[in-house]
Amino acid sequence: MLDMTTYQFISMVPTLAAPLLRMHFHDCFVRGCDGSILLNPTKSTQTEKLAIPNLSLRGYQVIDAAKSALEKKCPGVVSCADILALVTRDAVAMINGPYWDVHTGRRDGRVSLATEALSNLPAPFANITQLRQSFASKGLSAKDLVVLSGAHTIGIGHCFGFLNRLYNFTGKVDSDPSMDPKYVAQLKKKCKPELDLKTFVEMDPGSFRTFDDHYYTIVAKRRGLFQSDAALLDDYETRAYVNSHVKKPYVLSFGQDFAASMVKMGAIEVLTGKAGEIRKQCGFVN
Repeated sequence: MLDMTTYQFISMVPTLAAPLLRMHFHDCFVRGCDGSILLNPTKSTQTEKLAIPNLSLRGYQVIDAAKSALEKKCPGVVSCADILALVTRDAVAMINGPYWDVHTGRRDGRVSLATEALSNLPAPFANITQLRQSFASKGLSAKDLVVLSGAHTIGIGHCFGFLNRLYNFTGKVDSDPSMDPKYVAQLKKKCKPELDLKTFVEMDPGSFRTFDDHYYTIVAKRRGLFQSDAALLDDYETRAYVNSHVKKPYVLSFGQDFAASMVKMGAIEVLTGKAGEIRKQCGFVN
């Protein structure tokens, strides 16, 4: 039932797979994988949905449709946190990505704060030290960091997320020297200096609709969009992984690695037993 709901949406709009994957990641890095990213803001609370890193997320309607279908068949059994994890897995598999076993039994959290999203999500301008610390704080390794960064093989990046790399990297109206100058010139044609919240580019040009390991070729060529992509070349372990996937086409190892890291990520600080609740609607606490 749940996989059919995902199939209906992704078959019509394949580009929804990327924001759903990102939504799951953003959920797990804030209060664990508890569905807190799904809660709507109230008059008194600015929820995670309103945090700047989450404003461009899409796909909430897929989760709501899956929840509605499940509630009709087995009310009060499957959490929104589990639904998000399962839908993400199915969406990735539908666009040539790996399939992994999703451990279920998560319960939904009752708290969602925009400020916590800002303080817990790795920033697109983070350096390798900050990235490793962020992932380590969630029980994830440097390998998990470079593998999960491979999710940037699908989807888009909004210009405002890397504008400083093009126009004012050190405050001297300069570009980031770690980015290929030819790529900087290319990006400038699409992304203008003025702050623009709507314009976007493909994160993995020419391959952004298909899940593969081409992202690592992009990074190795110094064409990763964000500083956090470029940072993977600043550490021996992450750089070695990037380079190992440049010399050959999409290989099983990346798919297997990504599946394993997604299982680890999906287990971050989960609520079980009597903690939390099973929401009736994913956007609202019971």
